Amino acid sequence: MSKLEKKGPAADKGRVVGPGFNKRVYALVQKIPRGSVATYGDIAAALGEAKVARHVGWALAALQKAADNELYNGESVPWHRVVNARGTISVGGNPLRPPEQALRLREEGVEVSAQNKLQLDKYRLRNIST
Repeated sequence: MSKLEKKGPAADKGRVVGPGFNKRVYALVQKIPRGSVATYGDIAAALGEAKVARHVGWALAALQKAADNELYNGESVPWHRVVNARGTISVGGNPLRPPEQALRLREEGVEVSAQNKLQLDKYRLRNIST
């Protein structure tokens, strides 16, 4: 089995999220202030779903593709403030996403390297809660 075949819902067999999960992700991500970031795992843990960090990424990817133009309940969802556990911007299947995410973070004062890495210890929001 190739790496590509291991990705996706089959790779997370047994890690199922319930109805409304995406909306819960969007509502929580809306609480991340400008100049701060959280990891996919931080969001999952705050939702009481610590083992579904990938699902958080998929929820945010779905939002970017939605016709509602990144809005939830009439407010923007700052998807760009969520990074991986290494403090790196994830490609997530869309090669155009990392440059846009880095630009948005830089506009908020977050220092992002040319390798799309940032200092989690400096910018990570602690104690994010629902």
